[in-house]
Amino acid sequence: MITPQQQLEREPKRWWIKLTVALIFVAIMVWSSSATQSTGMGLGGWRIAQNIIMGIVQPNTELLFNFTRQSVWFLLLETISIAYLGTLVGAVIAVPLALLSATNIAPKPIVILARGVTIAIRTVPVMVYGLMFIRVTGPGPFAGLLTMSLASVGMVSKMYTEYLEDLDNGIIEALDAMGCTPFQKIRYGILPQLIPDFLSTIIYRFDMNLRDATVLGLVGAGGIGPPLIFAMSAYRWSDAGAILIGLVMLILIVELFSGKIRRKLARGV
Repeated sequence: MITPQQQLEREPKRWWIKLTVALIFVAIMVWSSSATQSTGMGLGGWRIAQNIIMGIVQPNTELLFNFTRQSVWFLLLETISIAYLGTLVGAVIAVPLALLSATNIAPKPIVILARGVTIAIRTVPVMVYGLMFIRVTGPGPFAGLLTMSLASVGMVSKMYTEYLEDLDNGIIEALDAMGCTPFQKIRYGILPQLIPDFLSTIIYRFDMNLRDATVLGLVGAGGIGPPLIFAMSAYRWSDAGAILIGLVMLILIVELFSGKIRRKLARGV
């Protein structure tokens, strides 16, 4: 009987493969670092960093604790609305695209075409979509909504497709053997498998869209982004600090609740 020690000694010596992989990894690291060399940070840069920290420590309480249309909370509500509606519209549009992309549902030529569309949508960055829609509709929340919707379609449809292809056909075959109608097979065999995964994906995409909606303020697509950019451009650090505090609180609250919901859907606990 071969002992574990003997089995270990008989294992092929592949140290040269490990060494080659390590050398390749180090070479890529060195090559990558050559393109990201820091130019250093002068006195002005340190002063700006200090002002940003002081703005967070001493925020503009008038901006933080009022409830007018110019307050932080109204802007956060607008950001949530953009992210929520964008996620919802994108999730709905992704359903037929996912059905056409699933190999166990659609024929191969349709699958290739639908997956090509999905890949093309995912290739374009969110900021580029934002710039495109701002040119079409003008700056504002509606441009952000369209951007979030289209950006959501690519990722959500890809996840939907994977869930559709992983369906347990045994359940459907058992319902078919029982003489169930197509509606009953969908109701009791397909939807119970898909709904938890679909909802989990939608919630995860909402988290991503909430952060992207803030970044879209750089191009004027509504939400809390434009006031933050304007405050920092005008060196109003206390205003920027108030906006950042509200944004951090919003992200933490949404992350707390979305994490609990996703765990409930995935594990039932």
